[in-house]
This record gives sequence, structure tokens and C-alpha cells, in this order.
Amino acid sequence: MPQDESPAMIEARGLSKYYGPFVAVKDITFSIPKGQVVAFLGPNGAGKTTVMKILSGFLSPSEGTAFIAGLDVQRQRLQAATRLGYLPEDGPLYDTMTPLESLRFFGQARGLSEQQLQRSVDQVVEQCALHEVLEKPIGKISRGYRQRVGLAQALLHEPNVLIMDEPTAGLDPNQIRDFRSNVTRLGKSTTILISTHILQEVEAVAERVLFIHNGRLVYDGSTSQMTSDRSLDETFYQLTDYGRPATKTDAGGQV
Repeated sequence: MPQDESPAMIEARGLSKYYGPFVAVKDITFSIPKGQVVAFLGPNGAGKTTVMKILSGFLSPSEGTAFIAGLDVQRQRLQAATRLGYLPEDGPLYDTMTPLESLRFFGQARGLSEQQLQRSVDQVVEQCALHEVLEKPIGKISRGYRQRVGLAQALLHEPNVLIMDEPTAGLDPNQIRDFRSNVTRLGKSTTILISTHILQEVEAVAERVLFIHNGRLVYDGSTSQMTSDRSLDETFYQLTDYGRPATKTDAGGQV
């Protein structure tokens, strides 16, 4: 997919990760400019979470380099972390804390001043609609609200980049709709990469698709291009095809 001239906010250069003879991901390369919402699509076990963990600095690559806002994630880990909000599939939430206590705890851990912290907490509580559960123990609130708390934590320091791994897993349809609305709104000011295997998620929020299969990037193109002559379901089946590596002619995108 042709890139615009905006500076890259998320960049992977030749990322590979090996566990002995097992190849988790191989030679993953892409660049996401400022203000783009991108879906990282692929079947379960394709390597999406591995790439996400490398991009967020939780995992070191065997080969290649990852950048967040131009910062080398391995060599400039702390600086990159100030620009990045990361929501893993099962984020770190303390069940005995309330959302308010959790937000204050993570804000203090990030070194926010009391004034910054109060302003940021007020902002993310409004953004993620947490007013109703703000004083309830996290262990007593629904999964939908837990996801909102996780998102609020990721947004607390006003990052330029937001990376989310399977953010709607386990949510009901109403919760999914609310979450997608949040992503659409956030995408106006934040570069977002969403890992998912849910096809409806892609069509609902993303303007671009990166498709990974068997640890390799097999498609990079616009969502509209991906569905121009067939349904997204059909493209998904064709790109995976029970283990046959796809080529760039399969769906018209770049490999």
C-alpha cells in the first residue's frame, strides 16, 4: 500500500523471532504513518501477539528492529514507552483496586505530577465512560468495563501511538460497539494498531490491513482494496488456504 509522507509512528524492519528451530515470525517489515488506524489481521497462532510484544518492547527480536515514533524500542526503551500506549489481550489489572486507584497507581508509576495526574485521570475517565464503576473493585465489574479500564490506563500519559491486542475478545455486541466507537474517535488524533482475527473488527475501524500468516506478512493494503472484488471472509480464506503461503497476487496487496 502506498504510504503518505507523514513520519512513521510505528515501524518494523525485518523483525524475526526464533525459539530454537521454531520460527514464530520471519522478516516482518511495515511502516505506519501518523494518524492511521491499522488492523493486524491473521488466524490464531499466526504470530500477531509476538509482533505486538516486540513493538511494545516486552519481547526482544531475534533479528530486526522496531521503532515507535522514531525511537528504537530496544535501545531507547524508556523514551519509546512515553510515546506508546499498550493494551494487551489480558492487561494487568488488580482486582482489589478500584479503577480510580488503578489509574492513580499507574500514573504515579509513570512519573506524572499530581496536577498532570488529576487532569489525565479526569480525561480518560470521560473518554472511556468509567464514571459508573470508578469506585467499584475491578474484580466486581464486567469484562467490558475491565477493557475500558485497561484502555484508560494505556491512554493515561497521552501517547502518540496505541497498540491493542485482541481488544474485543470476550465482549458482548453492545460492549464491542462501544469499544469500536472509542477507537474511531481516538483514531482522529492517535496512530493505532489493532491485532485481531475478527473480520468485522477490520471493516468497522481500520483503513488499512496488515495480514500475517504462518509468521510472515502476506498482505499490506487498504481495507477497501482487500474487499474490492470479494468479501473479507473469502480473502481471509484465500490468504490462509490451510497453510499455503500467499503471494502478492492473491489479494492485490503488497507483501
